[in-house]
Amino acid sequence: MKKDNKNIPVVILCGGMGTRLAEYTEVRPKPLVEVGGKPILWHIMKHYSQYGFNEFILALGYKGEQIKRYFLDFYSLNQDFTVSLNDGEIRSINQNHGDPWKVHLIDTGQTTLTGGRLKRLASLINQESFMMTYGDGVSDVDLDSLLKFHQSNKGLVTLTAVRPPARFGALEFEGNQIRHFKEKSTLHEGWINGGFFVINSEALNYIKDDVMWEHAPMEKLAEEGELYAYKHEGFWQCMDTARDLKYLEDVWQTGKAPWKTW
Repeated sequence: MKKDNKNIPVVILCGGMGTRLAEYTEVRPKPLVEVGGKPILWHIMKHYSQYGFNEFILALGYKGEQIKRYFLDFYSLNQDFTVSLNDGEIRSINQNHGDPWKVHLIDTGQTTLTGGRLKRLASLINQESFMMTYGDGVSDVDLDSLLKFHQSNKGLVTLTAVRPPARFGALEFEGNQIRHFKEKSTLHEGWINGGFFVINSEALNYIKDDVMWEHAPMEKLAEEGELYAYKHEGFWQCMDTARDLKYLEDVWQTGKAPWKTW
């Protein structure tokens, strides 16, 4: 375990419908789609936990009750226990030491956009800064280095810039400062928004209503010189499509998944 970052919460956006993965998300929310027999959400949380981030705020929406149920059952299903069918008593056989996570599960609306979801969590975020990512992407990004990079700059927001498939959007830099942000542009190549943000709580003031975080708020932050990029040359992969899911599963089955930092 790396240093204790327990005072910095991690927000994970878990509310989208995952329409491009419809063959899996018709029956479950995308964060519960499994890689290696575990929800991708679990993989993401394990990565943060390895760096000492153990408090999570999950922004729920589409089929969010299933994510609530997953965590309600999490403790008991990871224990060995005896059930007395005479009186229903449950007794733990051994104390399997689980992950030291505190998980806040917040319904932020079925159709709320990403900025709206963040805005609805503002009252729960009592720290000067917090981590944030999406519930469908894994990486081997060094979270200690990311946090240190954010703290060394003056900007309100740092995102992790990655080099993924060309179907995503693009960032334009002046040094490490982002001068132009455009989500899913087809006119650029190279670096894109890979999630894994560090956000000063003041940045939530840039969200005026139920908007996409990746549109007006981040564009405004970039214009005002408040948006920085931590350039990550290592592994990053989202799970947008069935092809992405198969790739992640194949990588996991090699036993050498790059994002498995625990």
